[in-house]
Amino acid sequence: MRPTIGPLDEYPIHQTPQPMARVASSDKNFYDRSYYNAIDTTGDLMLITGFGVYPNLGVKDAFATVRRGNAQHTVRFSDALDQRGLDLAVGGYRIEVIEPLHKLRVVCEHEDLSFDMTWEGSHPVVQEEPHTIITGMNKAMIDAQRFAQVGTWSGTLHVDNTDFTIDPGAWVGTRDRSWGIRPVGDADPAGRVAAEPSEGFWWLYVPLRFDDYSIIVIVQEEPNGFRTLNDATRIWHDGRIEQLGWPRVHLTYRSGTRIPTALRLELMTPDGKPLEVEVEAGTNIALHVGCGYGGDPDWVHGQWKGRDFAQSQSYDLTDPAIAGRVPFGVIDHVGKARCNGDQGWGLFEHGSLGRHDPTGFADWGSVAP
Repeated sequence: MRPTIGPLDEYPIHQTPQPMARVASSDKNFYDRSYYNAIDTTGDLMLITGFGVYPNLGVKDAFATVRRGNAQHTVRFSDALDQRGLDLAVGGYRIEVIEPLHKLRVVCEHEDLSFDMTWEGSHPVVQEEPHTIITGMNKAMIDAQRFAQVGTWSGTLHVDNTDFTIDPGAWVGTRDRSWGIRPVGDADPAGRVAAEPSEGFWWLYVPLRFDDYSIIVIVQEEPNGFRTLNDATRIWHDGRIEQLGWPRVHLTYRSGTRIPTALRLELMTPDGKPLEVEVEAGTNIALHVGCGYGGDPDWVHGQWKGRDFAQSQSYDLTDPAIAGRVPFGVIDHVGKARCNGDQGWGLFEHGSLGRHDPTGFADWGSVAP
């Protein structure tokens, strides 16, 4: 069947001589999605939510997860993607773009978890460096572009039979938009990857909001410590941007785990002056426990679940079966930060899986002393 003309074709935004329903890549893993987190700086609540479309799988989906105490409460929606358009909605979930690249409204309607929250960026969006991971078979596992933004939230939240008011004076967060290639939907055939698996994956993502500026740091390293992604930027809230060089990363882990408790970043301003950022890890959400990210056995982004799919699930993090899964994926922590006497808040996202020579982890079973 030929791809059909849809509403997006009215706009002068085409990238190929094809209708907008068809993306340039035929890779099943093509995706286009949003991620948001919301942090209560006065309590222990943390929310993560996202929405994505997967044109080559014919799927659109969304999720929302709230951490309260020792529980993660999650709702998920999925449906057929019949046509791409400006309507960012699936089931009881929708995103309204009020002011592009600055202000959005995110709504989730489910009896177990609901919210109506408005995002406002504290500074212009930041275009991050392209993110690429090539496997030993010269196939792109990840080939994506992202932009990020730090800001505040306002609105209401209902979870665990309790109502909360989201006050922008207390609720901060970060968001990113990304699109391109990454593993989505059902897994590809194992093939050579199963016989010759990767030795490890190491990732650090730290977007932080201070009163007058924000700092966004991304670092990705191979098992031997070779850095494949390095991006450190300070964005002043009046729009000025500074590159902060080559971050030196110092992580402290909880003994017997790979769960971080603190981070120290040594950065450098364009005029050669050192800039140090310290981050304390607070409450967290494991992205592979209900949120659909890598290694989640319950649900995967882009997976076909049938039409009009909705699901609610709660996870008891004191359950050994759940707690045992947490270290084996990327974990998003609330980050309480200090920089030259300034205090800030944001995301402290980290994943250390398998071998990583700089931190002394020799294999998949290694943990901090």
